[in-house]
Amino acid sequence: MTQRNTWWPVIGGSLVVFMATLDTSIVAVALPAIERDFGIRTSATEWVVLGYLLPLIALTLPAGRWLDRTGPRAALLLAIAGFTLSSLAAGLAPGIGYLVGARAVQGAFAAILFAVIPSITIRAVGPEQAGRASSLFMTLGPLGAVSGPPLGGLIVQAWGWPWIFYINLPVGVLVAVIMLASLPSDALRRPDRTFLTETALLGTAAVALLLALSLSASHSPRWLALALAGVPTLLVWWRTKTSESVRALLRARTAAGPVQAIMLNALVISLAEFLAPFYLQRTLHLSPVATATAILAMPVVLVAFGPLGGLLGDRWGMARTAGAGAAIMTVGALLLVPVDAGWHAADLSWRLAVIGVGTGLFAGPSFAMLMSNVPAHLHGTAGAAQSLARQLGFSLGPALATTVWALSDYTLNGMRTAFALATIASAAAVLCIATTRTSPQTITKPRPAQPPHPPGTDPHEPRAEPRAAVRAEPQAEPRTGGSR
Repeated sequence: MTQRNTWWPVIGGSLVVFMATLDTSIVAVALPAIERDFGIRTSATEWVVLGYLLPLIALTLPAGRWLDRTGPRAALLLAIAGFTLSSLAAGLAPGIGYLVGARAVQGAFAAILFAVIPSITIRAVGPEQAGRASSLFMTLGPLGAVSGPPLGGLIVQAWGWPWIFYINLPVGVLVAVIMLASLPSDALRRPDRTFLTETALLGTAAVALLLALSLSASHSPRWLALALAGVPTLLVWWRTKTSESVRALLRARTAAGPVQAIMLNALVISLAEFLAPFYLQRTLHLSPVATATAILAMPVVLVAFGPLGGLLGDRWGMARTAGAGAAIMTVGALLLVPVDAGWHAADLSWRLAVIGVGTGLFAGPSFAMLMSNVPAHLHGTAGAAQSLARQLGFSLGPALATTVWALSDYTLNGMRTAFALATIASAAAVLCIATTRTSPQTITKPRPAQPPHPPGTDPHEPRAEPRAAVRAEPQAEPRTGGSR
C-alpha cells in the first residue's frame, strides 16, 4: 500500500478497534438481562462471551499471516462488513443459540480487524508521525476494554441489551466510507490451504485456555490445570511451516520485547479494573453509580495522556517514552498493594489514575516500536501478534486476580497479593522495553541478488574505448560507502 500521509485511515481504524475491543467487555453487563429474556441458566450465558473470544484468539495469527500477502484495504472492508452484519444479527437473535452463533462470527471478523488495522495505521502517516498515530490506535483499544462495563450498564438500562450490538452499525458504515475514500484499491487473495489447519490447532488451544480461566473463576482455581490440555496442539502448531513467520518474530529481540510488554500492560490494567469494583462495593459499600464514577479515573486519564505519549515518542524516542510509561504504571500498581479498609474512594481513584497515565504514555510508543522494528513483509503478523498478546493479557488479568483472591478466601490480603503480582508484571514490562533492540536486521527478508548490468548498459559505468582481443579481467567493485 502506498503511503498517503493522511490521518483518516488512522481515525477510522482506531474507531473500529475501539468498537471491536468494547465488544469483549460490554456484554458482561448485559448477561443478566439476556438470561432473563431468554429464560436460560447462568452457565449458558457464559458462551455469549466465550463465543466471541474463541474465534478471536484462534483466527488472529492466521489472519495476520494471510494479511502479509493480501490487499489490506480489501481485507479491512470485508472485516468491517462481516463485523457490522453479525452485530445486527446478534441484536436480532431470537434465542441463545442464534446469539452465540452471531457472536462467533463477530469474533472471527474482529480477528481480521485487529490484525489489519496496525499495518494500515503505521503506513498511513509518515515516520515522523508514527508515534502519534500509534497512540490513537493503542489508546482507544484499551479504552474499549475498560469502558465496556460502565457504558454497557447505561445502554442496557436505557434501551435494552440488543443496543450494545446495534451501536456498531453506524460506526461500521462510517468507517467503511472513510476507508473507501482514503485508501488505494487493492485485491483480495484467498487464504492458503493451511489456514484452516492453523486455525483448528490454535482454536483447540484457545478452548482449553478460556475454559480453564472461566471455570477457575466460577468454581475453583484447580480448573486452571485444564489449560495444559492445549499445550500439545500448540507444540504441533509451533513445528508446522505456517508458524515460521511468528517464530521469526518472537525470536527476534526487536519484536519479542514490545509484544511481551503489551501483554503485561493489558494484564495489569485488567487485573486492577477487575478488583476495583469488588473493593469499592464490598469493602467501602459504595453504590454501583459511585463505583463506576471512581473507576472512570483510569480510562479518562488514559485518553488524556495517550496523545502526549505519541508526541513524546516522536520527539523523545519510542523506547524512552514506552519505558517511562511502563515505569509509571509500575509505581501505580505498587501504590495499590497496601489497599486498606480505611481508604476512601478517592484513595483508589488517584492510584488507578497513575496506572492510566503510565498506560497512556506506554501504549502508542510500544506499538510503534514493534511495527518500526519489523520489515514490511511481517507487518500483518506483527499486528496480529500484538493484538493476540493484548487479548491474552485482558483474559489473564481477571483470572489471575480471581485465583489469588480465592486462595485467601476473598479477603483484602488476597487483593494485596494480586496487586503485588501486577506490580511484578509491570516491572517485567519495563525490562522487556529496556532490553529491546532497535534494529530489524535479525528478521529482515534476504534481498534477492541483483543481476549485473550487461556491459555498456549501466548509465553510471564509464565507457571504455574499444580494444581488440582484450580479455576482461575481474576488477574490484568501486566503493559506494555502503557495507557489504
